[in-house]
Amino acid sequence: MSASQSRAHDLRRGDSLLSARVKEAGRAVLAPVVRLAVRLHLTANTVTVIGFLIVVVASALVATGNLLAGAAILTAGSLLDAVDGALARATGGTTAFGGFLDSTLDRAAEAVLFGSVAAYYLLASPDPTLPVLLAIVALTGSFLVSYTRARAEALGYSAEVGLAQRVERLVLAIGGIGLAGIGFAFGLIAALLIVAGLSVATTAQRIWHVQRLSAGAPRPAVDDTRRENGTRA
Repeated sequence: MSASQSRAHDLRRGDSLLSARVKEAGRAVLAPVVRLAVRLHLTANTVTVIGFLIVVVASALVATGNLLAGAAILTAGSLLDAVDGALARATGGTTAFGGFLDSTLDRAAEAVLFGSVAAYYLLASPDPTLPVLLAIVALTGSFLVSYTRARAEALGYSAEVGLAQRVERLVLAIGGIGLAGIGFAFGLIAALLIVAGLSVATTAQRIWHVQRLSAGAPRPAVDDTRRENGTRA
């Protein structure tokens, strides 16, 4: 643990839509994939880029109305996204640049995903106003969830709280796309509404927690050279 991490003020973790047990089960399922990647001598950064490219391909399918195929490929891309960190730990290859690249492509992937959903409605719906607005709010909220955590960490606080962290947002979005792909059109609109609402709520929760911790307390010492960390949130 770095000096800046050790002096960070920890915020109590908020409840997540996915329990720790579910996430641990997911890691166990992906363990063979990590071992295969190690045998193939793939680096974590390579897996990160491949995962992003898969999301781009899947999002193109979503935008053109191939929702079920898009949801299936998005699932594969998201699983690869979970593999890169485990692969970095398994190979001892965790680096500052790797974390930076992963966080940057995470944000780019969310932009491409929600952008593809908006494009789908613009191309296929006679009245796309509501779903497009929901996609914009969901994307903006997702960015703010990550940004509030990054800013808190830049100030010396830890802000990993809230229901709408990245895994939960992806599960909801992909689930909604899949439902729309099998004929339940309202499923995607409902998913966008939930992601938008929970992202805004999580952003407000993180602001409130940082305000509560910082009120009346001296600002933690922070290395001025420390970069803003756009970590997963």
